[in-house]
Amino acid sequence: MPDFDCGGEYVSVRNCAGHFQRVSGSQPARKLSVVSLLPNKLRQFVEESVRLCRPSDVYVCDGSEAENSMLIDRLLENRTIVALPKYKNCFLARSSPRDVARVESRTFICTRERRVAVNVPRGSVKGQLGNWMSPEDADRAIAERFPGCMRGRTMYVIPFSMGPLNSPYSKIGVQLTDSPYVVCSMRVMTRMGTQVLEKLDSPEADCYFVKALHSVGTPADGRIEHPHWPCDPDRTIILHKLETDEIVSYGSGYGGNSLLGKKCFALRIGSSIARREGWLAEHMLILGVTDPKGRKRYVVAAFPSSCGKTNMAMMQPSLPGYKVECVGDDIVWMRFDRDGQLRAINPEFGFFGVAPGTSRATNPVAMDTVFENTIFTNVAQTSDGGVYWEGMEAPEPGVTITDWQGEPWTPGTSRPAAHPNSRFCTPAEQCPIIDPHWQSPEGVPIDAILFGGRRPKGVPLVYEAFDWKHGVFVGASMKSETTAAAEHKGKSIMHDPFAMRPFFGYNFGHYLQHWLSMETAVPGRKLPKVYHVNWFRKDDQGKFMWPGYGENSRVLDWILRRVDDEPGTARPTPIGYVPTRETFNTEGLRVDFDALFSVSVDFWKEEIAEVANFLNEQLAEDLPKDIQVQIDKIFSRLNTYQIY
Repeated sequence: MPDFDCGGEYVSVRNCAGHFQRVSGSQPARKLSVVSLLPNKLRQFVEESVRLCRPSDVYVCDGSEAENSMLIDRLLENRTIVALPKYKNCFLARSSPRDVARVESRTFICTRERRVAVNVPRGSVKGQLGNWMSPEDADRAIAERFPGCMRGRTMYVIPFSMGPLNSPYSKIGVQLTDSPYVVCSMRVMTRMGTQVLEKLDSPEADCYFVKALHSVGTPADGRIEHPHWPCDPDRTIILHKLETDEIVSYGSGYGGNSLLGKKCFALRIGSSIARREGWLAEHMLILGVTDPKGRKRYVVAAFPSSCGKTNMAMMQPSLPGYKVECVGDDIVWMRFDRDGQLRAINPEFGFFGVAPGTSRATNPVAMDTVFENTIFTNVAQTSDGGVYWEGMEAPEPGVTITDWQGEPWTPGTSRPAAHPNSRFCTPAEQCPIIDPHWQSPEGVPIDAILFGGRRPKGVPLVYEAFDWKHGVFVGASMKSETTAAAEHKGKSIMHDPFAMRPFFGYNFGHYLQHWLSMETAVPGRKLPKVYHVNWFRKDDQGKFMWPGYGENSRVLDWILRRVDDEPGTARPTPIGYVPTRETFNTEGLRVDFDALFSVSVDFWKEEIAEVANFLNEQLAEDLPKDIQVQIDKIFSRLNTYQIY
């Protein structure tokens, strides 16, 4: 008996256990579609997508070990992945060389009114804070790409939860995809499977879920360049429909383009939902830090991709008596509880970290995390069944290396062994310093918010905002060197407000106003203090002035003392409070304290003028008045500042 009729074509629907059987009264058992047992709204979503994409069959994922093993076998057979016998249950995928990073230029927020989705820049200035597309154009883009795009493939139905299933902070999504690589990766990165489906079908859920349709695509000429990694890079597009909380992604099988629970749901759609419901969805790590007195506080930090979020989240403190535990390394959802305390959850279930630069020297905790139950993508492979990337310890003598494109590689070769945006996809629970409360349904209490980026010149190691409004301006004024996580080539300093430039789900001016509203929306709120950090300042010889990594615990030490309002720990400058020499611990380090914390009036006048111009040009009439007031105040302080 066929499962359902799809425009004259019958499509088989199954899960790991095959077709369901149901007995009703005295009637004989009859075969029923897995889809027929889905909640009505989900069934409609699946059937509509099947009629559009025309897969050969539909598979409803249950998230089980048996299912994962079946999919891994399929990926091995298709040569999408190869086994890594040096490690336990680890695999390596090599993508198409044209499908290696997020495609920001082809990522759109779709709304009826442009201004809802993106800011409207002044005059002829090009917008830099998101791309808008009308619903009509979005529907045309879908109609040009999706019809029949899954022919000969299986459509996988992935029910998943962003956040712990028992948390009131969490949200449910369902992704449809034709990529078993995506299914296996989503199993690592989200809570996925039968329990989510049961939760979705419960009365309290009201069958609400974020819809996510994804296909790796089929090129218009039908020619798939790399059969092990089908994609359609010339027509890749990622659409976010805010009015209906839908995501549609076509043409890429890689990372944030295809794991739709990550940037697409948790940040773009998530930030839009957060604005509606009065909370924050941010591109931030979460860590717990315990001081020598045994007092524990939690900190969130927003850094652009490849700027050390994972390293900080897994920090091994150099200061005696300090302990850091990891809650999450990339995304945070925060809201105030009934007592006015800001609380945060990590909506993800795994780490999707950048591999190059990760080593025993830089992040030993990550190295102790990733060599089990991990899918590596676009790293190099060693002849002894392991992996290699830039920064990693050299393999044993006699062990040869094959680069991320399958070519022989030797040290000193001009091309990199691993792609600069190569990744590891690893279960978070394997982290040896995972925080015991990382899955707490009520979230963890946040005492400080950090912003930061790669700033080689002018920006102190750390400074504290004067108040909440100033802190929002600090986030808005963030800049950083570009990285390999997106399409950018070469190094340049780019505006990246809140480390969210590629991830805003709606107009940035409205986003700023939403942050500002946190101060007064509910009486009695306990606002965290706000800081800016910069591990990447360089001297005149181009050398880093701060050792970073575990030594960043010294910055956390000072921040926690400021959270405790310890007197004498800071002095004011035009840009914020910086540490006093007497209270910032540099014992045992050879660093130039004065240079690390210097605030050049000339540099900052130029910096703030450029930031003000950027914000005024980009946001125009959507620039909140409170942000303009902060700009005026900083210029006033700079004009009267006496360096001492």
